[in-house]
Amino acid sequence: MGDKSMRVEDFAATIESGMTIGIGGWGSRRKPMALVRALLRSDVTDLTVVSFGGPDVGLLCAAGKVRKLVYGFVSLDSIALDPHFRAVRERGGVETAEYDEGMFVTGLRAAAQRLAFLPTRAGLGSDVLTMNPDLVTIPSPYSDEEYVAMKALRLDVALVHVNRADAAGNAQYLGPDPYFDDLYAMAADRCYVSCERIVPTEDLLGGGPAQSLLISRLFVDGVIETPRGAHFTSCAPDYGRDEAFQRYYASTAADADAWELFRKQYLAGGEDEYLAAVDRFHASRDGEREGK
Repeated sequence: MGDKSMRVEDFAATIESGMTIGIGGWGSRRKPMALVRALLRSDVTDLTVVSFGGPDVGLLCAAGKVRKLVYGFVSLDSIALDPHFRAVRERGGVETAEYDEGMFVTGLRAAAQRLAFLPTRAGLGSDVLTMNPDLVTIPSPYSDEEYVAMKALRLDVALVHVNRADAAGNAQYLGPDPYFDDLYAMAADRCYVSCERIVPTEDLLGGGPAQSLLISRLFVDGVIETPRGAHFTSCAPDYGRDEAFQRYYASTAADADAWELFRKQYLAGGEDEYLAAVDRFHASRDGEREGK
């Protein structure tokens, strides 16, 4: 098995403007945030982003990186809507395709199977079809039923984050939910996996059920070790969501100066600088509490 490990900076250099990027995770849970931050530091723009969105979508939209957003929702979980996404959406700053969650997963499955579409009942009788007039319904060849022909959500690149991976690209999650990261990997021409730790292959066989080996090396082009690489989203059981930092991030959507300060403090430098700045953020909060 080949060694596919790489630095986060080298990953970012492979991404080109205009690409369609699928981002795994769910809301504010197990997002490949270190990879997203690398994109924020790059010159890429005009992206189509496909995501069950969280702060990945909010950050990329706030930074002007997104031309089109394909999504089922964009939520911070403990905060109903990502406010940076909401601001861009309300002013019509990005083209959008909003799908029912079942339709979204069907689109990923179609792409993973290299099909142009798959039939689904999800979306029938709803305004999703009105909002997306490019979608059509088709009759069943075996009954009098009608289905939505959900088109494949083909990806140029998929980005996912897991707890552990080996250097060959076998990837393991240890939390309560796989989300749909395996479908993103299979739906893409290229897939990059970030992980808390790169471990020997034999270490993937312990510490979790067999089905926790979520992604096969066959679908992975690069593995990037990024400790705390999902911050400020959760990566259970390694760490939970950083609620205090998430609230601070969300508050910056209300004011351009606040967003610029956040960008300079947390997004302008590399990943080590980001984590050091986050530690200072919490140290300052702890100091304020002790002083009261």
